[in-house]
Amino acid sequence: MARKRKGVDIHGWLILDKPFDMTSNEALGKVKRLLNPKKAGHAGTLDPLATGVLPIALGEATKTSAFAMEGEKVYRFTVKWGASTDTLDAEGEIVARSDKRPGREEIEQALPAFIGEIEQVPPAYSAIKVDGARAYDLARAGETVELEARIIRIDALELCDMPSADEAVFEMTCGKGSYVRAVVRDLAAALGCEGHVGALRRLQVGPFDVEDAIGLEVLEQFVHKGALADGILPVETALDDIPALAVTGEEAARLKQGRAIVLLPHVAQELRELRRPRTVSGEDASRLALAMCGDLAVAIGEVRAGRLQPVRVFQM
Repeated sequence: MARKRKGVDIHGWLILDKPFDMTSNEALGKVKRLLNPKKAGHAGTLDPLATGVLPIALGEATKTSAFAMEGEKVYRFTVKWGASTDTLDAEGEIVARSDKRPGREEIEQALPAFIGEIEQVPPAYSAIKVDGARAYDLARAGETVELEARIIRIDALELCDMPSADEAVFEMTCGKGSYVRAVVRDLAAALGCEGHVGALRRLQVGPFDVEDAIGLEVLEQFVHKGALADGILPVETALDDIPALAVTGEEAARLKQGRAIVLLPHVAQELRELRRPRTVSGEDASRLALAMCGDLAVAIGEVRAGRLQPVRVFQM
């Protein structure tokens, strides 16, 4: 019996421009079939009707996915006034209508209430788990889904354009866990009208920008030409706000064995000065540093008591 292929060693980030009407998992599946990587996963789900930045971690880059997902996100979206849907976007069934169409001044006066740390109730059609089941599965089965409000952060929300009385285009910069569909639901309620998301495009996830993104057709061309490296960003790209520490070959070998290295006093002091409050997956990340040996990422380590203790080691 032929031995099953285990996949190809590919390490780095592929920034996919996710197509319209495709789930994030379907997009990931297409990438896997094209590249056959040993390991791959996406960092941050996009709705099927949304397009734009879908970061896909390949190989050892999967160890940095949490850092990408914690980064700020930028969305550009169109609101269709006049009707609300059960899914809060164009995919759903209309559940309410209104003849009111808000004007520019009215909209702009309402926006400041949505900026900063605010409470938001996630959409019923979301991937949040309720008693072990996804909320969207329960909603599609006809069950009433009640999700608790949670604190999110919106750094900017701007009205960019009003192509017609029925449409308004916005751009939003926000933190993890913010739902554009819920913002539109709550904005429409504040304006005393009905509305839903008509179009949505993600422009940025952490350090990954839409300008770095490539479509599936372009990816196919890279693969066909044997130029895949042109579409892959280094593993450490997701760690752009973690201080970098240059290490020797001997120190790199020690870190790869899971052993700590001693830092020179001035180096430890410099790393302390570069720290800033930050959490990753609920944990304090202000003590972390990225060990680099030349151009190769070696490990993410915790700086403590003048030593760097590896917490994630890259095997590349």
